[in-house]
Amino acid sequence: MTALPASVPHPGAVELRCWALDSYKGLRRLRAELREVLMEVMGVPLGMVVPRGDVVDRMAVVTTELATNALRHGRAPTVVRLLQVEDRLVVDVADHDVEAEPRFDPDRPPGRGGLGLVLARTFATEVGWYRREGTKHVWASFLDDGGRFGAAGATG
Repeated sequence: MTALPASVPHPGAVELRCWALDSYKGLRRLRAELREVLMEVMGVPLGMVVPRGDVVDRMAVVTTELATNALRHGRAPTVVRLLQVEDRLVVDVADHDVEAEPRFDPDRPPGRGGLGLVLARTFATEVGWYRREGTKHVWASFLDDGGRFGAAGATG
């Protein structure tokens, strides 16, 4: 098992959106609303389809995986925040189990579960974690290679 690096992500980031989840039932809504916010931040017209593998897909997968891990291994509520700093978006997922450190097994075979953090490390630019005021946070940042994220706080 390998530990994630402990570090706080981009202190100057602006919060674009926040979701609180008490159960797995909220994951579908989280994913749909995240996609809407990301399309807005990128200036993509409503209803337009983005190419597979685009940053929207990668962020949706990573966010869902991190939120699922927090619900499965942490203590509720799970809080998911979408942050922006310059040309970078950050997903920060917090739960209330400050004892457990996030670890992943890079050699785990597919189909055996436990690949959430491996996917995060594969799809995100950076991944890390930290503890603050009774919560454990796991975060992933994404650079927009198409330059569509705009200035921080563009969506208010």
